[in-house]
This record gives sequence, structure tokens and C-alpha cells, in this order.
Amino acid sequence: MNATATNSPIKVLLADDEGLVRSGFKVLLDLEDDLTVVGEAVNGAQAVDQARATRPHVVLMDIRMPKLDGIQATAQIAATPGLEQVRILILTTYDTDEYVFDALQAGASGFLLKDAGPAELLHAIRVIAAGEALLAPRITRRLIGQFATQRRIAQSAQHQLAVLTEREREVLTLVGHGLSNHEIGAELFLSPATARTHVSRAMAKLGARDRAQLVVIAYRTGLVTPTP
Repeated sequence: MNATATNSPIKVLLADDEGLVRSGFKVLLDLEDDLTVVGEAVNGAQAVDQARATRPHVVLMDIRMPKLDGIQATAQIAATPGLEQVRILILTTYDTDEYVFDALQAGASGFLLKDAGPAELLHAIRVIAAGEALLAPRITRRLIGQFATQRRIAQSAQHQLAVLTEREREVLTLVGHGLSNHEIGAELFLSPATARTHVSRAMAKLGARDRAQLVVIAYRTGLVTPTP
């Protein structure tokens, strides 16, 4: 479900328990020709129901909501048949929110601070809708590294990487460092298209939903270690 493939508007679902926040987002998105708000939810349970009913391209998901928090809602949406291509953009108030790592593991494609500027928010929605992960901001990599160190690496972690070729391991390492396909290509002397192919193959072999989960795998398996 790629909005850019058909030139149809990017359908966005707003999930936040604060009415003023939802209203502000809706006003901003309604001004854009390529974005349309298809629903609003005041808690995680409604977010799941609305996602099933409207099948949005992107869900702006607050982490802290009543009844069902954003992480649980993200996990339920990601596990719902037919909603595999729905992208979740987690919204958080604080850049130290420890739940971000859990949200990425649950199936989120990235996260954004609530105080981000309008241009940054619009860019994030379009990036997520295009199938990319919002991992470029320094704060994202720092958070992933910080909370990955608190996780016990499973005994089967290295066995998980055994299915990858040496080149795919190299690509996964660079994805873990937050590099784009163009940057990976430049680093390994590959074309962006070839880099994208290696990323896609790594995702398929590791059962990763998107690039965000590849980053989680890279840290969890120890392929990439957090920088102090």
C-alpha cells in the first residue's frame, strides 16, 4: 500500500488522547494536497479499530494513551492481517522516552517528538508512507543504542544472522548505523538500487517488517554496538 505508487493522497490516522494536539495536526495536514486525515482516535483501542476500518497509510501514534497504550496498539495493528503495510509513526513528548525501543520492536517505523516543527512532521509522514524508516535523527540512534544495552542478547541471536550473506551482514551493519540506501551504496561502492536489493533481502530473511526493525536486529544481535 504505497501512496506514491498511485499518486493518491496519503491517508493518515491521528491517535492521541489530547484533542488540541489532534486538531492542530488535522489543520496542518488538511492544507497539504497529498495528505488526508481519514480518522481520529482518543486511545489505543480506538486506534486499532480505526486502522482496521480506514486502512491508513500512516498512523500518528501517541505512546501514552488510556485503555491501550501506543505500543500495544502498534503491536495489534502490525499483527492484523491486511494491515501489514500500515506504517506507524510514534509521537512522544520527551526525547528520553524509554518506550521508543519497545515501540520499534512492536512494529513502528520510526518516531518523532511532539514539538517537531510543521515541516519536520510533514516530511516524516511522507518518509514513512514511502516505506522508509525515520531513523536519520541523531536522537533516534541514541535512544536505540541506549535501550538496546539494557536488553539481554538472546542465545540464538548469532544464529539469526547465519542466514545472511557476508554482503548482507555488511549492509545490515550500515542500516544499523542509520545510513540510507544512497549512503550504503557509497560506502560499499554499490549503486543505490543494489543497496536497496540487499536491504530487501536482509528484511525478507530476518522477517523484518521494515528498516526500523532491521536496526533493532542489528543492535540486539550485537552486530552494531551503541556508542557511549
